[in-house]
Amino acid sequence: MKKILKFFGFLTVVASAAAGAYYWFAMRQKKPQVELYFDDGSMMSFVEGSPEAEKLLPVAQDVLSAARR
Repeated sequence: MKKILKFFGFLTVVASAAAGAYYWFAMRQKKPQVELYFDDGSMMSFVEGSPEAEKLLPVAQDVLSAARR
């Protein structure tokens, strides 16, 4: 019985480490996105590839490049 518990404990540790590594690598590949914040506290987010983001991303990139100067 103790061998089974040790095996499942080891399996849980390995699976947790694998899930953490997968999440970390997936988060490193963030896509550009546009977030719009409104006065009432609401927010809309558009990821790259959506029709709304295709219109807003060039404008946002222009604003950011002008702010860096």
